[in-house]
Amino acid sequence: AAAAEVTHLSQRDAADIDEQLMGPLGFSVDQLMELAGLSVATAVAEVYKLSEHTRVLIICGPGNNGGDGLVAARHLYHFGYKPFVCYPKRTAKPLYSGLVTQLESLAIPFVPVEDLPQDLSGQYDIVIDAMFGFSFHGTPRPPFDDLIQMLVSLSVVGDSAKRPPIVSVDIPSGWHVEEGDVSGGGIKPDMLVSLTAPKLCAKKFTGPHHFLGGRFVPPPISSKYGLELPPYPGTSMCVRIGKVPSVDISSLRENYISPELLENQVMPNPFDQFRSWFDEAVTAGLREPNAMALTTVNKAGKPSSRMVLLKGVDKQGFVWYVNNHHFKQLSIAVTSLQFCYSCLYWVLCRYTNYGSQKAHDLSENSNAALLFYWNEMNRQVRVEGSVQKVSEEESEKYFHSRPRGSQLGAIVSKQSTVISGREVLQQAYKELEQKYSDGSFIPKPDYWGGYRLTPNLFEFWQGQQSRLHDRLQYSQREVGGSTEWHIQRLSP
Repeated sequence: AAAAEVTHLSQRDAADIDEQLMGPLGFSVDQLMELAGLSVATAVAEVYKLSEHTRVLIICGPGNNGGDGLVAARHLYHFGYKPFVCYPKRTAKPLYSGLVTQLESLAIPFVPVEDLPQDLSGQYDIVIDAMFGFSFHGTPRPPFDDLIQMLVSLSVVGDSAKRPPIVSVDIPSGWHVEEGDVSGGGIKPDMLVSLTAPKLCAKKFTGPHHFLGGRFVPPPISSKYGLELPPYPGTSMCVRIGKVPSVDISSLRENYISPELLENQVMPNPFDQFRSWFDEAVTAGLREPNAMALTTVNKAGKPSSRMVLLKGVDKQGFVWYVNNHHFKQLSIAVTSLQFCYSCLYWVLCRYTNYGSQKAHDLSENSNAALLFYWNEMNRQVRVEGSVQKVSEEESEKYFHSRPRGSQLGAIVSKQSTVISGREVLQQAYKELEQKYSDGSFIPKPDYWGGYRLTPNLFEFWQGQQSRLHDRLQYSQREVGGSTEWHIQRLSP
């Protein structure tokens, strides 16, 4: 969302909205605090990867902003981070003492102010400023005045790579809620997580990461205050505001932390090992764990890759079908635009039928490769082998197991052929929808079907620290007149 298009609240409006939420709209302060703290933790995890930013110091004030920080500490712990909490002025109310008890039950350390080093860079990878929110007035009193100065000193370190980033919750502590850093000598946070809606001071924020959190604003509030807020993606509790900062691609790297993949721990049959990893990916809740890159090569040696969906695996091989996505999800997703001087064409090339580019490649060269990539688990599986069409009976059975919309989409899509525009697809689909509106049998197109890759090589890859990755390769060997799978370790 562009920052200029998002509503920014005055201090009075922010207070009024809180009163409305906790009054006629039925929210309780602990509900809002829980959602706010989760939003902060989610935003931190989205930008600052666990492998590089493990130790998180959360400095909490005595009010609701500090409560948001305590909740964020709990969620960060469950995300795998190591939080430390500095909470010098504890509030005696049951809500706050309960949050403290929760953190103590997780053995999260509480660090006294006097035990904090003057330079936080050596002991912490992230510092979260949860001292004061939009209701704060006046000048910060001890010990918060010194804590703010500690963060000011931290934020002026020239090389941001050598200091922990500062994340401010809703308002950078010490800033004026509407006018921002009036003196120019305040905290310069790297991330600001606005809650409910950004406050006016957020317009003065110049750091690289601005997020909106607190996915709880009901329509009556949006309507009454004319709020223009960005939609939250998927199930996320935060959404980025403003332009994503440009990144030095050469600096992007991940230091993987994974269990070792050892020869004496894997299964002797690669199909069984694949099934074990695949089941773990499904159980972990990965999105489309059956997505795989299919690479084919035509007779001229020209390679071509695209994503398809695995629809079956057994000791005979890996099976996929064409047009795996529902029509509503763009079953023939546009993945590139081809421009010519006379017109603009949509080139539809995500999935295939028996007349598609990949089908043409396979008719010339039946050798192909599959690649599964499960990023969240630091795993890849590479499979090589030869490809054949599955039987007509098998294709027919799978085709009619699909939703009717997907069956109609398969008929409409003659993949990789050039069409004049998307409206051609939509019109053809609408006509078929009317034709079969009575629920009658939809025949499978002759050009639609499945393929099976019969493997002759597997490679299982597990990311490890310092690029010392584990790579175990299964290849076939003739032993005593029979074919057996042989396991070898490859250099990373």
